[in-house]
Amino acid sequence: MADNDNNKEINENTLNDVADGKITVKSIPNQDNIVFKQGFVERYSQLTDFNAFKDAALKFLRRSIRVNTLKISVKELKSRLENDWILEEVPWCKEGFFIEHRGEGDEKRRDVGNLVEHALGYVYIQEAASMIPPIVLNPLPNELVLDMCAAPGSKTTQIAAMMQNKGIIIANDYKGIRLAPLSLNVQRMGITNCIITLTNGQGFKKKGIMFDKILVDAPCSGTGTIGKSLKTLRIWNPKTITKLARTQKQLIETAFNILKPGGVMVYSTCSLEPEENEGVISYLLNKFDNAETMPIELNIKRSKPITEFNNELYHEDVKHCLRLWPQDNFTEGFFVCKIRKKE
Repeated sequence: MADNDNNKEINENTLNDVADGKITVKSIPNQDNIVFKQGFVERYSQLTDFNAFKDAALKFLRRSIRVNTLKISVKELKSRLENDWILEEVPWCKEGFFIEHRGEGDEKRRDVGNLVEHALGYVYIQEAASMIPPIVLNPLPNELVLDMCAAPGSKTTQIAAMMQNKGIIIANDYKGIRLAPLSLNVQRMGITNCIITLTNGQGFKKKGIMFDKILVDAPCSGTGTIGKSLKTLRIWNPKTITKLARTQKQLIETAFNILKPGGVMVYSTCSLEPEENEGVISYLLNKFDNAETMPIELNIKRSKPITEFNNELYHEDVKHCLRLWPQDNFTEGFFVCKIRKKE
């Protein structure tokens, strides 16, 4: 795990790049009209520096892409784009790049999705923090891997590239309508080792299927993505958070039950709520003696996990969780935990 000195260096370098104009981080306009509910302000003021959080959360996210190494090498992709686009490597993902057009004014393009390279499946438009869970999972060729909540497919396609199209990925989701974009992205990226399923996860247990690796990128409140969807602020309420946490506990328990002994599972959300994150991990650790969290070694600025919230003391091993606030790296807020099933 990166130490505090490394974290400080990464963050200061990022701040210096912003100050020097190397990184374009634009604020959302008309911020005076954006309302943070009083309960939200009170809760988040307990968890972090609220002013720093608000300032970072109300900035547009930097566009980022991930090179699909199943179809093209990083070197080849860069040679195709660098004349017109500035590419800056994402520090924690060697296939990931922040992307910005070199043009000025009306000549400056923002339509990355209209690139020929996107249509050909050479790149996937993916938020930089979203690239972390597959990296932490570290799927290997010839393994049997489950992406339990797979749509629309950013992490499924990243896992496939890491597996070099070898082995099997089960890309599952629980809503039929979500399978359409998932299947389109799987096809566009040239993935041949993927089976798409529609189930709640219990079906795998009934059939006796056990997995080497499992990703649970759980449905969540999305409070780490305010800059992408201001609707998150309008619909936020504690009752919804509690309801989501119940679903997330069911998902992580189901996943753990179909994980092979010695297997690894990653749980992630784009929420910053302790109930949806450390609270879910604590629930699993308290219920299963053979579950253990593992340190996450990653070149990234991180914040301390929440160890207690709403008078609930979480399991001591939530200390290994990766908690990212928007102000840490100028990305989405994200939560990631690596869990191993003891043999």
